[in-house]
Amino acid sequence: MAEGVNKVILLGNLGADPELRATQGGQSVLRLRLATTERYLDQNKEWKERTEWHNVTVWGKRGEALHRILTKGSTVFVEGSLRTTSYDKDGVKMYRTEVVAQNIVLTGGRPGVERSHEAGPPAQRPAGGGGNYGDKRPAQPLPRTPPVEEIPPADDYDAYSGSDDDIPF
Repeated sequence: MAEGVNKVILLGNLGADPELRATQGGQSVLRLRLATTERYLDQNKEWKERTEWHNVTVWGKRGEALHRILTKGSTVFVEGSLRTTSYDKDGVKMYRTEVVAQNIVLTGGRPGVERSHEAGPPAQRPAGGGGNYGDKRPAQPLPRTPPVEEIPPADDYDAYSGSDDDIPF
């Protein structure tokens, strides 16, 4: 059997302040709620927006460093992989899918904070961080370009009623 590829790339804004915790073994874990918004033309040729929410996890020292920098509204680029875990809640098996981040790039400053001082000297910034920290101008949003082709909105992505036998792998 051939190896697969499990790669996720997201660019979005944090919907809440990051939450830093430690496992029972003492490992740090940072949890982020990331919103990505895409624009599309609906059937009436009107622009609409669709926002998806993603659970992102950052492990170890990188998570600890990012916890000191990131706040609600921060814009970040996340590169990682999907991981689904399950747990029991009141006798019902529940599933959680999250993005385990291998790389996070800061693409803008924190709202309401001058970026020239927010991350400290360069030696204290987390590896993989980006941005113009010495630039005192406010972060400029990325230009929005319309999609190449029209994507009709789906009423319900979970409406698939076929069986697993229909899947060709």
